[in-house]
Amino acid sequence: MLLPSGRMAVLGAAGVGAVAAAAGLKAAKARKTAARGFDLDDPPAPGGPEFGRLLESLTGSPVRPGNRVEILRNGDEIFPSMVKAIRSAQRSIDFSTYIYWTGGPVITDFGDALIERACAGVEVRILLDAVGSAVKIDQRLVERFREAGAEVEWFRPPHWYTLNKVNNRLHRRLLIIDGSVGFTGGTGVGEEWTGDAQDPDHWRETHLRVEGPAVRDLMGGFQENWAETTQRILAGPHLPELSSFEDGTDVQVTRSSATKGSTDIEELFYSAIAGARSRLWITTAFFVPPDAFVEALCASAGRGVDVQILVNGPNIDKEIVRRAGQRSYGRLLACGVRIFEYQQTMLHAKTLLIDGAWASVGSNNFSNRSLALNSELSFSLSDERIVAELEQHFRDDLRVSDEFDLTRWNSRPRRKRVVEGVTALVRDQF
Repeated sequence: MLLPSGRMAVLGAAGVGAVAAAAGLKAAKARKTAARGFDLDDPPAPGGPEFGRLLESLTGSPVRPGNRVEILRNGDEIFPSMVKAIRSAQRSIDFSTYIYWTGGPVITDFGDALIERACAGVEVRILLDAVGSAVKIDQRLVERFREAGAEVEWFRPPHWYTLNKVNNRLHRRLLIIDGSVGFTGGTGVGEEWTGDAQDPDHWRETHLRVEGPAVRDLMGGFQENWAETTQRILAGPHLPELSSFEDGTDVQVTRSSATKGSTDIEELFYSAIAGARSRLWITTAFFVPPDAFVEALCASAGRGVDVQILVNGPNIDKEIVRRAGQRSYGRLLACGVRIFEYQQTMLHAKTLLIDGAWASVGSNNFSNRSLALNSELSFSLSDERIVAELEQHFRDDLRVSDEFDLTRWNSRPRRKRVVEGVTALVRDQF
């Protein structure tokens, strides 16, 4: 069936958000935030074998050696790579996303590639979040997908009898081709993600192309949400034998669940921050850290770690989230953390880089919504060459960013302080 567009038109983006927030406040009584924190004695350094074993024991995410990982920066690299992979599919395409909006030729080509492969007999499965995608997607495109033979499903469409889940969204971005080539990161499908972050209409993004054993774990992320939505489990040709590459990268894929709260990614982030030895660089679209993570970042800075955080500036698409996150700036700046706001366009990339030895790229922001509410996926790797490439991207982004300092922050107008205080009332929803 098509998503009941009449209901979504009535709710609209604001209405869906209000319903989600109301449901979230009710669910919050059971688990309000990810702000509990942890005691971690003698944390191992990220990038080493002990850290991999720690994550495996905490999250159940095995270390997968022998993967080929390619960093894709911005739409000019991301969409040609994904479309090429789609057009090469012979057996199956599994695609899930929070956002599928309309767009120009690049976005049209992406949809046309999926339709062409479905018409050729390839099994195409498309899983869309019913809040993130429903309002802006062209319903005619959904019909075209289905007419071509693709399966299109909606993750947790709002109903009165599912209000307890409407606040837990599918935020993972996954594309798996023939069960053997995978893509993940932060990219949505929309005109905003095209181009090269050259202006406010074209966003800054980081995505990954993956081959090797870790693709099985990406497929597991798709399987989890697909099975909940359709009550069907994919097997057989969807799970081919995957070979390791001799010169490949060690990878761990950590999934969080919108059913139980994102405790796995919470523990991943906390352990990585606690284990940092020399530098800890964060890029995130939405920075609204729970209090325990503010203290963890300050603890890292206090032991001499170079803690730098790159967040959105004036081009953010949700200004209220920016204001809510700024509530933590004073404490972070006072303890030695450096904060930069990206000026060129909307920053949508999500990376955590530690000690030049370890990196995490994924769908998850540095906020309570990613740590405790949504289905997210984090792709962690230990490869100095790839980490160095991501670090260079970080330095490039700092060149078009403004740094806050404590004096400037303390002199901000009173009206901004008032807004920060008001947004604090709902910051757990961001």
